[in-house]
Amino acid sequence: MNTNLHIITGNKGFVGINLIKYLNQNGKNTKGVSRTPILEELSYDTLNIEKLNQSKSFIHLAGKAHDLKKTSDDSEYYKVNTELTKSLFDQFLQSDCEVFIYMSSVKAAADEVEGLLTEEVKPNPVTVYGKSKLAAETYILAQEIPDNKRVYILRPCMIHGPNNKGNLNLLYSFVSKGIPYPFGKYENKRSFVSVDNLCFVINELIENTNIASGIYNIADDESLSTNQLVSIIGDVVNKQAKIVNVPKGLVKLIAKIGDVLPLPINSERLQKLTENYEVSNLKIKKAMQKNLPLSAEKGLQKTIASF
Repeated sequence: MNTNLHIITGNKGFVGINLIKYLNQNGKNTKGVSRTPILEELSYDTLNIEKLNQSKSFIHLAGKAHDLKKTSDDSEYYKVNTELTKSLFDQFLQSDCEVFIYMSSVKAAADEVEGLLTEEVKPNPVTVYGKSKLAAETYILAQEIPDNKRVYILRPCMIHGPNNKGNLNLLYSFVSKGIPYPFGKYENKRSFVSVDNLCFVINELIENTNIASGIYNIADDESLSTNQLVSIIGDVVNKQAKIVNVPKGLVKLIAKIGDVLPLPINSERLQKLTENYEVSNLKIKKAMQKNLPLSAEKGLQKTIASF
């Protein structure tokens, strides 16, 4: 076994690109697996037990992302997020590869959070995306793991990083264009995770044989309100962030109109911007016995500066 080779699916995605760069900088060799391989990459067809025998870890990032436009066929989620994962995990179990890391999501546990989301919560996903991720988790957990292998299921919250705006895009456009942010009346707390912190955790999971197999939430240490987020964006772009306290009743009415007419805000976006979604990272930090390299604010500043 080549203890310095690490196979990664979804290597062309945002997390994959960052992870390969991070692992390479930390002296590891990586090989990508994708549907349409280029150069030295593997395809799902050419990935086999023999290739896995040569690697120390198998990091499965590939998946079908949550489709906010709701145009995807439900079966596609199960085909990619569940069945592909099951097939790859079976190959891992038959190989000499030592570490399997599956990139799941907090959405496999809960779509709405009251209080703090921990790994002990009884999963109750609402969306097909969350259900397909949970089905893969359930399959992995049902298999017997040999003593010489370690298996990690990661549930990251909203991942961000340089050049990946995600849900920050709307807030960024508010502040950068000088448009007042109208939802100041809403007090909420949300967890984020910077791609730097996520890559740090994955590297630790590969190297630290003392970290027990299992499910781990991945989040930055601090949760932030959307109002704080707007202020951070203002600081980074050197513009005074204007936060306006529009009455909640009026905001909801505008959002309902946005469900019908093409306004920048609708009910779903309003919920995303103002809901509470706090995720505990205590289990992974206790297992690593290390602090994360970036604070939530520093990570967000880095992301926003790249826009």
